Amino acid sequence: MGNRLTQIATRTGDDGTTGLGDNSRVSKDHLRVHAMGDVDELNSHIGVLLCEEMAPGVRELLVEIQHQLFNLGGELSIPGYELLKPEAVLQLDEALAHYNEQLPRLQEFILPAGTRAAAAAHVCRTVARRAERAVVALGQAGPLRDAPRQYLNRLSDLMFVLARVLNRMNGGDDVYWKSERMSRAGGD
Repeated sequence: MGNRLTQIATRTGDDGTTGLGDNSRVSKDHLRVHAMGDVDELNSHIGVLLCEEMAPGVRELLVEIQHQLFNLGGELSIPGYELLKPEAVLQLDEALAHYNEQLPRLQEFILPAGTRAAAAAHVCRTVARRAERAVVALGQAGPLRDAPRQYLNRLSDLMFVLARVLNRMNGGDDVYWKSERMSRAGGD
């Protein structure tokens, strides 16, 4: 892996470029930098979510996800390097199956609302989707392994499921969209 940062304010980016992990420099508006930034933002939002009350199992999962997102960001910063292992995608699949099986089947769309923790999980979901779009764009511009894209796709699904789990803590529930179909069926 590249050199560890020992100095943060280097002024080398004043010209609108940034250094990658392979010591090359690219424009700060490069697709790779956008993808790295979106993954970093997602990791930061998960850090905010971790400030909320939640079951220990969910907390441990989110901390592991933060480490894997760091691996993903590192892989994006070093073209051609593998840091995010396929097992990380499998871990998300297992977590999805575990938490989704505890939830009632959805009958209608839900709003990104409810408890503060659930709302924060929904923000993580939307940022994961944006990061996924950035990684897809980067992969269309050049070679990129499948694992980063797959990880972000699964993670956005998991954040949706975790938002539902977090809404049910202490007896809560999802916040349902008041659609015309539901109104005609007698729902509120």
